[in-house]
Amino acid sequence: MTIRTAGVHRGAADCDSPGALRERVAGSGQALRTLIGDERGAATAEYAMTTMAAVGFAAVLVALLRGDEVRGILTDLVHRALSVAG
Repeated sequence: MTIRTAGVHRGAADCDSPGALRERVAGSGQALRTLIGDERGAATAEYAMTTMAAVGFAAVLVALLRGDEVRGILTDLVHRALSVAG
């Protein structure tokens, strides 16, 4: 096992104890997390994107339902449903 820390090549044999090896491995994990980046706020951004998509979909539905043709189809459907039920 080989770990690079701060540009210095160190092998597992260079560690004095298992605790020292654990410390080096833990330090490399922290460096990896630093390179990958911070994910705080990622869920909030996903919720915002989903909300914006829902608003866009609602706007399209409103535009469609305001048309005279669609309104006529829905009115006819409701009248037929009520006449069958009553």
